[in-house]
Amino acid sequence: MTIVVVESPAKAKTINKYLGKDFTVLASYGHVRDLPARDGSVRPEEDFDMSWEVDGKSAKRLSDIAAALKDDDRLILATDPDREGEAISWHVLEVLRKKGALKGKKVARVVFNAITRQSVLDAMQHPRDVDGALVDAYLARRALDYLVGFSLSPVLWRKLPGARSAGRVQSVALRLVCDRELEIEAFRAQEYWTIDGTFVTPQGAEFQASLAGIAGKKLGKLEIGDEASARAIEQALKGARFSVDLIESKPARRHPYAPFRTSTLQQEASRKLGFSSSRTMQIAQRLYEGADVDGETVGLITYMRTDGVDMAPEAIAATRNAILKNFGEPYLPSSPRLYTTKAKNAQEAHEAIRPTDLWRHPNSLRKALDADQWALYDLIWKRTIASQMESAELERTTADIGTDGRDGKHYSFRATGSVVKFDGFLKVYHEDLDDEEDEDARRLPPMARGDAIGARSIAANRHFTEPPPRYSEASIIKKLEELGIGRPSTYVSILTTLRDRGYARLDKKRLIPEDKGRVVTAFLESFFGRYVEYDFTANLEEQLDRVSNGEVDWKQVLRDFWKDFTAALDEIKDLRVTNVLDALNVILAPHIFPARADGGDARACPSCSNGQLSLKLGKFGSFIGCSNYPDCKFTRPMTAGAEGAAAVPSEGIEIGVDPETGEKVTRRAGRFGPYLQLGEAVEGEKPRRASIPKGTDPAAIDLETALKLLSLPREVGHHPETGKPIVANFGRFGPFVLHDGAYANLDSPEEVFSVGINRAVDILAEKKAKGFSRPKPGALKDLGPHPAGGGNIQVMAGRYGAYVKHGKVNATLPRDMDPQSVTLEQAVDLIVARTGKEAKPRTPKKTAAKKPARKAPAKKSAKPKKAKPAAVAAE
Repeated sequence: MTIVVVESPAKAKTINKYLGKDFTVLASYGHVRDLPARDGSVRPEEDFDMSWEVDGKSAKRLSDIAAALKDDDRLILATDPDREGEAISWHVLEVLRKKGALKGKKVARVVFNAITRQSVLDAMQHPRDVDGALVDAYLARRALDYLVGFSLSPVLWRKLPGARSAGRVQSVALRLVCDRELEIEAFRAQEYWTIDGTFVTPQGAEFQASLAGIAGKKLGKLEIGDEASARAIEQALKGARFSVDLIESKPARRHPYAPFRTSTLQQEASRKLGFSSSRTMQIAQRLYEGADVDGETVGLITYMRTDGVDMAPEAIAATRNAILKNFGEPYLPSSPRLYTTKAKNAQEAHEAIRPTDLWRHPNSLRKALDADQWALYDLIWKRTIASQMESAELERTTADIGTDGRDGKHYSFRATGSVVKFDGFLKVYHEDLDDEEDEDARRLPPMARGDAIGARSIAANRHFTEPPPRYSEASIIKKLEELGIGRPSTYVSILTTLRDRGYARLDKKRLIPEDKGRVVTAFLESFFGRYVEYDFTANLEEQLDRVSNGEVDWKQVLRDFWKDFTAALDEIKDLRVTNVLDALNVILAPHIFPARADGGDARACPSCSNGQLSLKLGKFGSFIGCSNYPDCKFTRPMTAGAEGAAAVPSEGIEIGVDPETGEKVTRRAGRFGPYLQLGEAVEGEKPRRASIPKGTDPAAIDLETALKLLSLPREVGHHPETGKPIVANFGRFGPFVLHDGAYANLDSPEEVFSVGINRAVDILAEKKAKGFSRPKPGALKDLGPHPAGGGNIQVMAGRYGAYVKHGKVNATLPRDMDPQSVTLEQAVDLIVARTGKEAKPRTPKKTAAKKPARKAPAKKSAKPKKAKPAAVAAE
């Protein structure tokens, strides 16, 4: 009997059917161990020795594998065919060796690019050893990410309260998003005019053309810069007779696109199907692991994390046969098309993403797949087929339509277009574009030189130049790939991390940096500039690829990096927070202190007049405050004008008077955004306040709406089963109803004021059915020691919901965070946000070798204690 180990139970189930009764296929459920999220897991002073930790669930699965091996003599590691798959196999092997489970056992590694019977059986005939170079590259990448995160994040916590973390690659991706936003903010629109005409051929066919030249001189895009010039041209062309001065047609060919690799699949699925990158990969994973087709579970596509674009010879042959059968001989080129990847040093699975069986037409799978799975399979099938089809043949036509104007000058209008003579691969597939116009989409009617052309209309049109577009998920993945940053297995996690950390958000499918993300980026650019440079990050990725190729030693890569990185850390250890703020005020000035319309000082306090506005750091993030604090308490959100905050004086703007109390209702601006206030503070008592919900224009709020918001929370009624009240209100994540500690989101802000008892009971029941339950009091989970010391962090269940506890500090978990899935890093972030400060962080140091130090003389232990205050005293 042979034991086979794969990652997922779905994959295990399918492969078990292929291999038969002589094999037992077990799942590792992904990675089985990782670096503990605490100080000392990677020890540079011990030549980058690493400590690994197996979590409880993985320990049980590894024990099951070890137990199965007692009665069997062979182990086959069949994890995915990329760097991560190689790492999982290595981890499983290492743990089993330590357990003594491999004595006298034969061990082999096999890889297959598709989960089909033939692919799996062929792989079993070609076993090999675990690839040491790929494992080394994984170890180097993991160590680098750990060292950057656990060295840089504490610096952020000390110098930028409210910042969450920094990562080796995520910080560079965030810089791309922030740099694009700076470009947009610095952009100044320029006015220009075009002269556009609607013309008609002698046969009555209409077409569009634009003025391209005057008196033999070609017009630039911005050459007609004002209305007066445009109107003068318009008048000169009144009543003019036009004819075709020149018509030129040239043949052109459009060649098909290469089959999908990970990045291009994510881009096209975003454009054509509206899928996020993470959604695309989730669906692709299911298609790879297989679906039930005609009573058999079979993988439908090849491995989906790849930067290769070539296909196996047998796949190319099958594709060409499918083209011949489905489209005929004219659509089949005389020889196969071969593609090469443009990605730098591709190190993932080397074959493109393609259907495992090209004869399996999408229409035959409609019943076997859900709508999203079918749509993605259809996209992959069409792209693969198109990649081996004949080129499209076009005829590109340019027509110059001329006339002599009233001013004696010759005016030339130009029309361009194309005609598809033979559609070729376009019969199956057309790639979408992000932000550009496809010129080949326009067509011109037939015309000949000298033809008289009628003018239906000649009009001057005003335009303004536009800033560069914000990145979409598709376009930023494309940009990262062009820069050589990240790899197929990392794109999704990079984007997810930026959103989860609150550094960027998706709005209308475009990435917009949050203020927190801009502050972090500005800090890193100011004090760690080298480590967020695109070239530096790309070169480091290239070094890791060289490790994969066995060309360089992975520890030497780490030594070179760590030497320079620690020097950069040392340079800022005495940096004061005031120094940081001064630097950020300069870098972020265009964003946080935009130029005033009256030309006045952009940093002058609008409340006290003689104060200077400056960036301030609070425990919940950054805001703008006055230098005369506490005499002047003016604050506003970091973004000037955000929600109308910049124009709001400290005493607020009066909306009206509450008819019941006779007190004024005012709209005000605070560090956490705009809010409403009823009356004024009296003898230390706070007046009633209500936050203005996100997405609501503060300036549009009238007295009626303000009083509604100030009346919240609203009691909807009493629950028919418990008799306890149900209330509606707004929270951090939008409108909700609350009953006995259980929350459920409402669909719209209006429902806070209109939801009835029946609707409220229904949505609370739906939330409960999805698995929500109130935690019982007590400790739910121990996350281990805080990275900066001070004891363990625990997840607790309290009367009002779950929270994390570190010493005397308690931090409530967000409602959408599962207490059982909270990580140590997330808990540390919550604690930092709660306290506004961090326990004295340590730089990575020895842990394994230092444990016996408790018995050492006091003199030896005094040294580190002396060093610690120096790192914090600068604050």
